[in-house]
Amino acid sequence: MTDTQNKNGSGWRTLAILSSLGLIVMFDETMILPAIPDFVRDFGISYSTSSWLLSAYIIAAAVMTPIAGRLSDIYGKKKMLLIVMAIYTVGVIAGRFATNIEFMLFARALQGVGMAMFPIAFGIIRESVPEKRFATAQTMFSSTFPAGAVIGLVGGAVIIQNFGWQATFLVILPVAVALWIVILKFMHIPGPTRGDHEQADKSIDIKGTVLLAATIVLFLSGITFLEGGDVSFYYVAGLFAASGISLAMFIMTEKRARLPLLDLNLMASRNFLPPTVILMLIFLSIFTVYLTIPVMVRSPVPLGFGGDALAVANVQLPFMVVFLVTTIISGFILNRIRNTKLTLIGTTTATVGFFLLIVFHSTETMVALGLTVLAVGLSLSIAGGFNVILVSVPMRVTGIALGMTMLLDLVGMSVGPVFAGIFQDVYRGTVDGVAGEFPTDTAYVMIFAAAAMISLTSVILSLIVSRRPIVRPVD
Repeated sequence: MTDTQNKNGSGWRTLAILSSLGLIVMFDETMILPAIPDFVRDFGISYSTSSWLLSAYIIAAAVMTPIAGRLSDIYGKKKMLLIVMAIYTVGVIAGRFATNIEFMLFARALQGVGMAMFPIAFGIIRESVPEKRFATAQTMFSSTFPAGAVIGLVGGAVIIQNFGWQATFLVILPVAVALWIVILKFMHIPGPTRGDHEQADKSIDIKGTVLLAATIVLFLSGITFLEGGDVSFYYVAGLFAASGISLAMFIMTEKRARLPLLDLNLMASRNFLPPTVILMLIFLSIFTVYLTIPVMVRSPVPLGFGGDALAVANVQLPFMVVFLVTTIISGFILNRIRNTKLTLIGTTTATVGFFLLIVFHSTETMVALGLTVLAVGLSLSIAGGFNVILVSVPMRVTGIALGMTMLLDLVGMSVGPVFAGIFQDVYRGTVDGVAGEFPTDTAYVMIFAAAAMISLTSVILSLIVSRRPIVRPVD
């Protein structure tokens, strides 16, 4: 058997293993969405605090993704993949036994570390699959993002409805442990040689990572407490001031770091910065709505639809399915439509979806239709935006550019749910015969309108980019 045949066989086996891993990590991100109202009730928390169930997960992913990617280059991809998945598995166990919001947020942060497996996995696939098959392998692995979300949404809803949210973690646990063992025993990835290991630059931007995490957490904490009646103005102002100071220190640290998290020179590039900001705004707008739908569906009539966890899945399922299908075919569309034009079409479509939600959200069917339009816009925007970045930067910094883009996208994802939670807390009402307060229609209109304005900004930027020729710099 030739080396090419060996690589073909082991490469596709590796792809199958990593795709299964990607599925459960994305399953974990979406499985608890239908249970958001249950967490609000069981933990006695506000809607703005409940947004941290997503934000803690995403912030941990944003912090750990560049660190894990760097460590995998130094010590080997398989070793770091096993470590990342071990931390993730501990987080799954912790989630099962969480009895308060603090412990649950700790568990969600550990689970978010699992997201760091994606850049490592892309590197493994690159090394394991023949060059001419890499595009196909990349598309197959990328489809685990929306596919895992679909499975998580539907599976999570069924489990929550019949066994409670605690059972969702028990379903993941045996699969995570089994995959960890399979990776250890059956996935063979060449590690760095002794000479490469000794000569490798082992510097890691730990200080920059800590400052970035502090900046995000302090900023989101300030937003969360902004409308809190029992929190003083000076406390909130102090959080924002501390966030600003942390950001300034982060920028100074990045200027001096040998291998910074964010290459500020690249950030200043007119080719790189606009599409990166477009993608960050897209994810910010989508995740502003992401946490809203479960609350809307499960709130009592007339403030909501009075549905259960399964109803949440039914409303959001069209979004996930269309996102999956459009993601798969977007690569073929790119062969026919210029990347900047595709980005413009995607952002415009997403904006239309948000405006549909503003006007038409009185029934579950109308909300599902608006989300479906959003899914088309999101998938086309992602395909076009990432392709613009790939052809706009020199080949030698492609990995750095994609890593920076993913980091900023995760920052946008973490901010969106907190904004949504604030609106849900500010505009609340009561329903006769039902204990507690729930977001009113005004809250949902404000959330959809804010997301629409953010998305409209991305359309304007996309229009500017589409009118400018993209020329790949000389390496």
